[in-house]
Amino acid sequence: MAIKVEFTKAGSPKSIRVAKMEIPEPKAGQVRVKVSFAGINFADLLMRLGFYQPRPPYPFTPGYEVSGVVDALGDESTELTIGQRVVAAMPSGGQASYVVVDANRVLPLPDELSLEAAASLPVTYLTAHHMLHHLGHLTEDESVLIHGGAGGVGTAALQLCQWAGVRKVWATASGSKSEIIESYGATAIDRHNQDFVSIIKKQTDNEGVDHILDPIGGDNLARSLSVLKEGGRLYTYGMSAVAPSSKRSMLRTYLAWRKTPAFDPLRLMTRNRGVFGVHMGTWKNESVMLGQLQRIMEGVRSGVLQPVIDSVFDAEDVAEAHQYIHDAKNTGKVLLRFK
Repeated sequence: MAIKVEFTKAGSPKSIRVAKMEIPEPKAGQVRVKVSFAGINFADLLMRLGFYQPRPPYPFTPGYEVSGVVDALGDESTELTIGQRVVAAMPSGGQASYVVVDANRVLPLPDELSLEAAASLPVTYLTAHHMLHHLGHLTEDESVLIHGGAGGVGTAALQLCQWAGVRKVWATASGSKSEIIESYGATAIDRHNQDFVSIIKKQTDNEGVDHILDPIGGDNLARSLSVLKEGGRLYTYGMSAVAPSSKRSMLRTYLAWRKTPAFDPLRLMTRNRGVFGVHMGTWKNESVMLGQLQRIMEGVRSGVLQPVIDSVFDAEDVAEAHQYIHDAKNTGKVLLRFK
């Protein structure tokens, strides 16, 4: 039976339903993929809560990344073939048994890459690569601070830093997750019991770091800016501070937004610092996206990039998967399995 995940309204994981679906037909330039695995990202949780834009009107099916097998072609203009194992970067709607997607958003998989690992690539690795390399032009003599270092984007960023030969890397996470951060040669900072600002200032002689990846927002973003080095770049790509629990709270959201810094362009100019807002779901230059995905695939083939998969939930258990991520239990990626 073909099924799809649907967000029915803004609310807790209880607002999610799994519904039957009709199998869609691809148009010219599109392919249909029978989905094996779909990734879950914190952006999905924020959309479910009603805090993430852009998003379709409720009810809608979320999902930015899938892996599976091509089972129909809109026309013969693509080099993809029926039965080919692929990974696809979706604009939305990926958490379903079948998806229709533009052929230029689909990449064939090498034999050595599993479908599980493939589904963890498009959002996490693409986001991290886009920030550090496409926007940041990361070099080995620079320094990096990664917030949420044990999550999907965090572990991807740690591996990309290691691949680039960067030696000065710090990452924040719960103290229980320090081991995985240190396994990539980075310095772990316990986000609950240590002050990353004082640690960074002390260990950099008050110079700060060149690149900071911040998916938290709120006052964490302001504190990140305080340890950004001259010529440094701060990347904001999430707002987990508005969703400290699985329930929707407009008061908590308001307080988080109140603590979010207002960036003064004149102050940034005089201090020679930059702030990038990153949302790969709205990125429109698909050739840039595809080029980055191809480079990521090269890293996977060579073994320097190894997706970290925490757990796989059956699609019918999607609400449990959301709660699991809200509770910060995951180290690396969480996937949905479509049987």
